[in-house]
Amino acid sequence: MATRKAKSVALSNPIETAARSGAAETKGDRTRAALIEAAYQLFNNKGYHATSMRNIADAAGLALGGIYNHFQSKEDIFVAMLMERHPFLEILPELEAAQGETVEALVRDAARRMIAKLDQQPLFLNLIFIEVVEFKSKHVPQLFEMFFPRMLGFVQRFQQTHGPLREIPLPVILRSFVGVFFSFVITDMLIGRQLPMGTAPEAFEHFVNIYLHGILAES
Repeated sequence: MATRKAKSVALSNPIETAARSGAAETKGDRTRAALIEAAYQLFNNKGYHATSMRNIADAAGLALGGIYNHFQSKEDIFVAMLMERHPFLEILPELEAAQGETVEALVRDAARRMIAKLDQQPLFLNLIFIEVVEFKSKHVPQLFEMFFPRMLGFVQRFQQTHGPLREIPLPVILRSFVGVFFSFVITDMLIGRQLPMGTAPEAFEHFVNIYLHGILAES
């Protein structure tokens, strides 16, 4: 049990270890990456339960026994994939790079950057659903620990930017930011083309305005 726990902790720190990505890649690194890529494709195409460890090994060109040199279970592979391929690994630098002299301009730029990154990884939504449905969000605490401090740092910039803020706790401001613009991507995929609400850029501007000002007209 201690070995499995230590392994889980190691998987939860890809941001801290990213600086080592330029180091010489070993055969073990390449094999591990091939297993994660094979599982990524299989989980998306067949589903989590319909994919076996043998399926993953075959797709990666590896003998079944060899897979256990890198992962003890299919769940371990899924967790590694979740931690190493989560779109927030790319979204966080974009949020931190967002610019704007006002809160409104900062929100608009950050939201546009976040949506662009999510649009580049449509298959990852399948993995999110696997995490929620199959695992009952059991790995979310690891994700929270990995992303929350930097995400909170992003919304703290709202307080340092020109524009009055209502007395709302920063974690709520962060949660609503992620919720509004993540839902923009989801609803655009599901019903965006069916709704008579104009072009995607027009819809985006409405979402920004709703996030900043709500839906009630000023009296």
